[in-house]
Amino acid sequence: MANASFPPESPAFTGFVRVRGAREHNLKNVDLEIPRDALVVFTGVSGSGKSSLAFGTLYAEAQRRYLESVSPYARRLFHQMAVPEVDAIEGLPPAVALQQQRGTPTTRSSVGSVTTLSNLVRMLYSRAGDYPAGQGIIYAEAFSPNTSEGACPTCHGLGRVYEVTEESMVPDPSLTIRERAIAAWPQAWGGQNQRDILVTLGYDVDRPWRELPQKDRDWILFTEEQPVVPVYPGYSPEETRRALRRKETPNYMGTFTGVKRHVLHTFATTHSPLMKKRALQYMLSTECPTCHGKRLRPESLSVTFAGLDIADFSHLPLKRVADRLRPFAEGTAAGRKKHDAAHPEQVIVAQRIAADLCARLAVLLDLGLGYLSLERSTPTLSPGELQRLRLATQLYSNLFGVVYVLDEPSAGLHPSDTEALLAALASLKRSGNSLFVVEHNLDVIRQADWLVDVGPAAGEQGGEVLYSGPPAGLAAIQSSQTRRYLFDLEKMPPSPPRPPGGWLRLAGVTRNNLNGLDVAFPLGVLTTVTGVSGSGKSSLVSQVLVELVGQQLGMSNEQLARGEEEGEGDELARAAPTTTGGQIVSGMEHIKRLVRVDQKPIGRTPRSNMATYTGLFDHVRKLFAATPAARKRRYDAGRFSFNVAKGRCSTCQGEGFVMVELLFLPSVYAPCPVCRGARYNAKTLEVTYQDKNIAEVLGMTVDAAWEFFAAEPPVHRALTVLREVGLGYLRLGQPATELSGGEAQRIKLATELQRTQRGNSLYVLDEPTTGLHPADVEKLMAQLEGLVAAGNTVIVVEHEMRVVAGSDWVIDMGPGAGDEGGQVVAAGPPAKLAGAKDSRTSPYLARFLGGEGQ
Repeated sequence: MANASFPPESPAFTGFVRVRGAREHNLKNVDLEIPRDALVVFTGVSGSGKSSLAFGTLYAEAQRRYLESVSPYARRLFHQMAVPEVDAIEGLPPAVALQQQRGTPTTRSSVGSVTTLSNLVRMLYSRAGDYPAGQGIIYAEAFSPNTSEGACPTCHGLGRVYEVTEESMVPDPSLTIRERAIAAWPQAWGGQNQRDILVTLGYDVDRPWRELPQKDRDWILFTEEQPVVPVYPGYSPEETRRALRRKETPNYMGTFTGVKRHVLHTFATTHSPLMKKRALQYMLSTECPTCHGKRLRPESLSVTFAGLDIADFSHLPLKRVADRLRPFAEGTAAGRKKHDAAHPEQVIVAQRIAADLCARLAVLLDLGLGYLSLERSTPTLSPGELQRLRLATQLYSNLFGVVYVLDEPSAGLHPSDTEALLAALASLKRSGNSLFVVEHNLDVIRQADWLVDVGPAAGEQGGEVLYSGPPAGLAAIQSSQTRRYLFDLEKMPPSPPRPPGGWLRLAGVTRNNLNGLDVAFPLGVLTTVTGVSGSGKSSLVSQVLVELVGQQLGMSNEQLARGEEEGEGDELARAAPTTTGGQIVSGMEHIKRLVRVDQKPIGRTPRSNMATYTGLFDHVRKLFAATPAARKRRYDAGRFSFNVAKGRCSTCQGEGFVMVELLFLPSVYAPCPVCRGARYNAKTLEVTYQDKNIAEVLGMTVDAAWEFFAAEPPVHRALTVLREVGLGYLRLGQPATELSGGEAQRIKLATELQRTQRGNSLYVLDEPTTGLHPADVEKLMAQLEGLVAAGNTVIVVEHEMRVVAGSDWVIDMGPGAGDEGGQVVAAGPPAKLAGAKDSRTSPYLARFLGGEGQ
């Protein structure tokens, strides 16, 4: 049992939770006993059934029991999980779930609102702030830009004002109207219609825009008039004038809309995120002249505390907020003696609120989040940061006798931050709570009082409990894939680093906490960028590097942002530009293509799935269309798409399920009564390929389909790559909404790996090991190695030491987080970095390379 350091055996446990007959998802009638008041870690390869056991069974049942004690009306306010497939669970206390939400939180949600700290800060300013002479008290809600009482009247709490100008709508005035000088007009027929209307109205559409009279340009762009005129499509201006003189019957009557009116109307009314984004391109944003970007009304900004208005206070890192508040909490604040004498009641209020804030902030600082600010928008946080914010709230609430179910709390954490996390979990346990944690991180697994190892493999080959007991006992379980990593049974020496084939040099990089940074990335090798959470890794790689390389390659903003989720209704708030500086000095001649493989979902509805995203479903539909039965009925490939009316079930519109609204209970999704979840109509399902209909093929796992399509090279190749990135357990038709961020990222990687490798591509991945078991990390590394071997450059932001040790070059950011980071602390091959003095990463890398545990 080499090098594994476990805590001493826990004393007798106070009680057990007993599970009988769990059958959720792939669980195979599982019976299980796990202790209460302990740290229980659920391990196993990705897709083995860990989450089905911890969340789908234990947490879902705890929530169901609690909600049965709540009034039916109140139940509607909860996001209720499905009732788990299980025979019985005994001894289960109430549970709190801290999952990694991968949805799209609104940009108006912030660190302050998630932790409720902002409410206290507003109260502090309202009751204990320094008011200008003669100004009456302002209530707490007037210190929020999201309320009518607090929002700046000019920009409505956005901090920016938007206008449409001639330059924004007509970017190239050398073009004529016929040549689409007015870029802001709709594309295709809509724009042609407006141009034809202008011909009828007598405007010259064949003269360069800049040569048109200013009054004509102003009318076309800014008029509120909407004349309705006859339209003669396809006529020249001369033919149109002749037709008008002769009063010829027009093709139709067209309504003119001024360009500004069109842009603003589209932005305000369209439900299409794409149309909204397009309209936004022609709207210029500037800092609000009233609030100067602070989003609040002048009366609210006139109140200060500790010398700052609430907007400036909310932009401070939490670490500095705590420093500012401490003297007030301790009653030692200087400089307010005259004020305090006149307002003794405010002294008490300030002391009490500041003390409460300091206590709450202490928990956040202990979890390594001191670099965040109250104002930091939640969509900019990693799933790990968001989960730690929720964990901090639970630590402060000091509950007793609760089960906390956590989903990979170490995700996105540097090993030094993981130590802070473990201390927080130990604190919750000491308070008399139980911790059920789904985790792959070996440092967290080693701290467990009890291990539940699920497997042996993923999907249909998983779903069994291989071991349940104290960690040391796992060493005897031969079928466990966790065992060989936990006990260092197979230590592969890393291969020697490859020499770079050139360098991509960036200079003057400025973004977030990066300030005038110069950095060089080696080409033709695998590079990992490391550093504590908040040190500037993602700012450097996923933002600046991607943007600068993309611009050099002529990629549009849409191409660079492709795959990012659209927020609903938050486009204006998101449109505030970020300060970016820097340039590529050399090395671009070696890069012909940029591929960004992120963890954003591959789709936002159940209609998106792995088969459609990777393109393999196109081949499958063609195979079905080529069968004798399909040709006889003249079915084309479109017939076998559940998104097309002719092939799909008309009852559920190809969804496979129908929603039943229950007034006081959560809506129930039931399989469609007509197609029984198959998504297709009966006629389409009559066509079979090798005795399987199209719905049965979509229900296959990648592993099963790989054998089924062995004779079809295009499909087989795509399935082979999906297996190689560790996704053999997923069903071909598994909805995108059921996939984790790590699974979505690996599907994107597999889609990319299917392409013919031409070399000279730059691949950028941000924490690709999130959600991966060490066995799956090895599969991922093999794929990345293959990309490099084909002549490409791979740059990975990563905390997993297995990946760092296996890379050719490491760039370590830091030394700390936020304003204490943003610098390159050390750079070089892994062995060199392991000895770097100022690096927070080097001790963990040295330990890994030296074999002292993993």
